[in-house]
Amino acid sequence: QVQLVESGGGSVQAGGSLRLSCTVSRFTFTYSSMAWFRQTPGNEREGVAAIDSRGMTTYADSVKGRFTISKDNAKNTLYLQMNSLKPEDTAIYYCAAAWGLHRLGANEYVYWGQGTQVTVSS
Repeated sequence: QVQLVESGGGSVQAGGSLRLSCTVSRFTFTYSSMAWFRQTPGNEREGVAAIDSRGMTTYADSVKGRFTISKDNAKNTLYLQMNSLKPEDTAIYYCAAAWGLHRLGANEYVYWGQGTQVTVSS
């Protein structure tokens, strides 16, 4: 079965950077989409960034210019480089995958990782 495993979360001060990784197994990047979502207690899962098999990227307005999504097909790994972090970026971050071309709709994604905590202190 498809497995997604996130890593790279942690605690950082405002203005700092983190890079999240998501290692994918039993899933090919051909004609597919992958994305990062985040969630805080009591809130719905929010789309952060997505990339499809054409290399097209989509970002939430709140992270444009600060976050960069990328993938390494040879390593079956998805990344999220997060710069200029703010306290409001604090959340559990999840990677997700789906066949086909998708953007930031959570209900479009079928496979999900377990999440990694990102905490940004002021």
